[in-house]
Amino acid sequence: MKVLVVEDRVKMAGLLRRALRGEGVAADVAICGEDALWMAGATRYDAIVLDVMLPDIDGLETCRRLREAGVWTPVLMLTARGRLEDRVAGLDAGADDYLSKPFELAELMARLRALARREPVKRPAVLEVGDLRLDPASRTAWRDGREVELPAKSFALLEAFMRRPGVVLSRYELLEAAWDGDYDTRSNVVDQHVKALRERIDRPFGLESIETVRGSGYRLRGNGRP
Repeated sequence: MKVLVVEDRVKMAGLLRRALRGEGVAADVAICGEDALWMAGATRYDAIVLDVMLPDIDGLETCRRLREAGVWTPVLMLTARGRLEDRVAGLDAGADDYLSKPFELAELMARLRALARREPVKRPAVLEVGDLRLDPASRTAWRDGREVELPAKSFALLEAFMRRPGVVLSRYELLEAAWDGDYDTRSNVVDQHVKALRERIDRPFGLESIETVRGSGYRLRGNGRP
């Protein structure tokens, strides 16, 4: 396993590197966010241990920039701040896991092994398909740079489509994604809400992003051109 440790306190960084190497892990160290960005972009790591409190750009911003740069290496946020809102902020910034200080080496290793088993596939904090953008954390959507207000069900449907662009989603799959089990499979509620979603994200822009696939369901097309 090859890990990048991002920690500005030199003594702590040295202790972490020695501990990881003692466990057979190859560990590099970056002491600031800017160093982490170029190192993670230049070297393939199995995981990144990223401290939140950094002197230049903090760990949250570093994680966001890594994801924006297309670096999908699993990130373990490491911080002395263990409040719920801090954990939520880290995960919403694109981190994969969160560990509060103080911690035991055994737990750190177990979390790193779990992260290393993951493929470095795209897991963006903000979803983008064509000129559509959606931020699940802030519950905000945009088309062509303009914010689009969406009711809760429309937002949930759009998120389901944007997580699987180009894939035909059945009515049942859309029900499962947006209604959390509280639905009647005999109703046409999906069709009604897809129509409402089109009225928000397609019609005002002269586009047809959500395609009806007869007998199967619906799919989101990238360009949305009629």
